[in-house]
Amino acid sequence: MKKQRQEYGYTEEHTSRAKSVVSGLLIGGLIGAGTALLFAPQSGEKTRASIQNKTMELRDRTVEGVKGTVSQVKDKTRQVTSNVIGKAQELTHHGREVLDEQLDEVNQTVSNRKKAIQSY
Repeated sequence: MKKQRQEYGYTEEHTSRAKSVVSGLLIGGLIGAGTALLFAPQSGEKTRASIQNKTMELRDRTVEGVKGTVSQVKDKTRQVTSNVIGKAQELTHHGREVLDEQLDEVNQTVSNRKKAIQSY
């Protein structure tokens, strides 16, 4: 039990360090981006227009990516559904065959018993 607590403490400490590093990188990146915008060689209007254009490009790429992913998911869903339906039909057919075989066997056994009773 003590060993588990020690391992958990190590994991918690490790996670805490990782969060600190990630948040430091994120904050540093934001500060760097803001500084770059302030000291950019072009005017504010051009910078805003550029940001707007890049944002629209990113949005369009994201929309296309999502559409592609949705299309792939739909295709995969159709394929899986088709496979499941085919397997269900196959199992149903096999079940009917087994049932017919069992009914034939029962009928044959009953017939044999009747003959045995009649000959007795």
